[in-house]
Amino acid sequence: MTPLLTNFLLLVLAIINIAAFIIVGLDKRKSVKGDDDRYPEVSFFLMATIFGSLGIFLGMFVFRHKIRKAYFPLGIGFILIQQLVLLILLYNMYLTK
Repeated sequence: MTPLLTNFLLLVLAIINIAAFIIVGLDKRKSVKGDDDRYPEVSFFLMATIFGSLGIFLGMFVFRHKIRKAYFPLGIGFILIQQLVLLILLYNMYLTK
């Protein structure tokens, strides 16, 4: 894999995770204000599955949001572990040659 493609993929991952982190913060702000127009819970899991799990996971603990529901930290954490394993495998397959 070329360095240009590698840098592009890292940039895309960073953008996805920053957006995920911001969305958790925005949803927390809406929940504190009592706003009914909040992000559905499924949107957090969807964003996590497109490699935004690190941003969601960090946002949950930084903003103390969605941590009371056990399935959120466990589910997002499980997705994060899966994605880290996948990234390590891909790195070993394509970038160490």
